[in-house]
Amino acid sequence: MSSLTITLIQTNLVWEDKVANLRMLGNKISSIDPATELLVLPEMFSTGFSMRPAELAEKMDGPTVTWMRQKAMEMKIIMAGSLIIEEEGNYYNRLIWMLPDGRHGQYDKRHLFAFAGEDKHYTAGNRRVVASVKGWRINLQVCYDLRFPVWARQQPTEGQPEYDLLLYVANWPQRRNHAWKTLLQARAIENQSYVIGVNRVGEDGNGIYHSGDSMVVDALGETLYQRADAEDIFTLTLQKQDLATVREKLPFGKDADGFMLMD
Repeated sequence: MSSLTITLIQTNLVWEDKVANLRMLGNKISSIDPATELLVLPEMFSTGFSMRPAELAEKMDGPTVTWMRQKAMEMKIIMAGSLIIEEEGNYYNRLIWMLPDGRHGQYDKRHLFAFAGEDKHYTAGNRRVVASVKGWRINLQVCYDLRFPVWARQQPTEGQPEYDLLLYVANWPQRRNHAWKTLLQARAIENQSYVIGVNRVGEDGNGIYHSGDSMVVDALGETLYQRADAEDIFTLTLQKQDLATVREKLPFGKDADGFMLMD
């Protein structure tokens, strides 16, 4: 049973300023634990949660994806975080899963936050993405996806859970942080999975305050890490054996209802 060492960066973001954010994050990344295997950044880490994709979007060969590739290769780590991407005239809130060899995976946010008008500016994704590293399967999701449990629900194959870690990157406001914290724990309990939520902190360009409250939750819903109202860089190592023990002693997944996701 393998372990996985993960670093979370909870940070303030400079509103719609890519150069400043990449410089700031580069400085933070240079200080991370060298044992880190996966580094997680917040949602729209280069701009903040902006509804101006026409002005801020990049192609996949643009400066931010290039920066991620360079950093991942230089540090020999996997990097994950979302940014604004344009493809064929459509804009996506896209989570990039950048590997240390320069290859990447990607997940386009499925549930667009209509309350803030995200659905009017961005195109929704239509497929789930489960990445893998060292035998760990990691379900990649973005912010508002957290409110929709069916999208995160385990879909076992031959009796085996679909994933081991559910990962959310977010710009989740402080005014709704009770929902954020409660739902992260709920997703962990109902899916018998580790859950990580990495949120930004500070006030954005719309005057909305974010408390951070980035969290790591184990398969029993116990909080392994949480930090509010401050920037933080936190590294921890998850143990696959701990997850296997929970699933063996409490085999609730065997009693779950079968279902099929429909677009």
